[in-house]
Amino acid sequence: MSNLRTNIAPGHDAGEAPGEAPAARAMTGATSFLHLLWLASPALPVGAFSYSEGLEAAVDEGVVHDEASAGHWLANQLTLVVARSELVVVAASHAAATAGDEACLRSLNDWVRETREAAEPLLQTQQMGRSLLAWIETLQADDMPPCATLPSLRDLQPAPTWPVVLGCAAAWRGAAVAESLHAAAFGWAENMMQAAVRAVPLGHSAGQRLLARLVAAIPGAVAEALAMPEPLAFAPRLAIASARHEAQYSRLFRS
Repeated sequence: MSNLRTNIAPGHDAGEAPGEAPAARAMTGATSFLHLLWLASPALPVGAFSYSEGLEAAVDEGVVHDEASAGHWLANQLTLVVARSELVVVAASHAAATAGDEACLRSLNDWVRETREAAEPLLQTQQMGRSLLAWIETLQADDMPPCATLPSLRDLQPAPTWPVVLGCAAAWRGAAVAESLHAAAFGWAENMMQAAVRAVPLGHSAGQRLLARLVAAIPGAVAEALAMPEPLAFAPRLAIASARHEAQYSRLFRS
């Protein structure tokens, strides 16, 4: 038995044709990343499309009024908020889920809730987190591997938050943390591009140019998130926009 194993080329199983294992591993990696993009997609039935995260208030105020100003607003949001807060929590939740550290998940969830400075962002993160968890539970029976920390997420009160659930889902998928953050950032960027197209409004070509600008900035945002020892929440301009949106007369979005 040991001699037979010795004679198998590294990276191949018995009976494999040469070159078959690398191709299979590449296919597995591609499938895993596609599942990550799927979990982070605004097309998932978690209600992401109904939120503009303060962008609609910035449009109403006149701060955002065209492609250039929308790009400036969202690029700053990616750098100052998503990279330093959301993505850091996704990474920490990924690590906590991998280690089965339920106390850390509770602490992260509390941090997300406590740092939402207006009612609408709090509603968004809890509603989307709850909806994503419900969606994961529909996959649990026949698609995703067993989730040891799933019961602890169900117990988070008043609800699990979006970045915590997303980080856990990525860990349960066996995805690398850096890939998980890239997928999370892209899902956010795609959703915000679509919000800008509707709210500014922008043409579809302008929307795609805006998305390209955000995509180019995502690797740097992920690198910053991975380098941060803990999440940071300090975005007073966004908090003001979110608070203004709560009393805005005419609205398309819930935030």
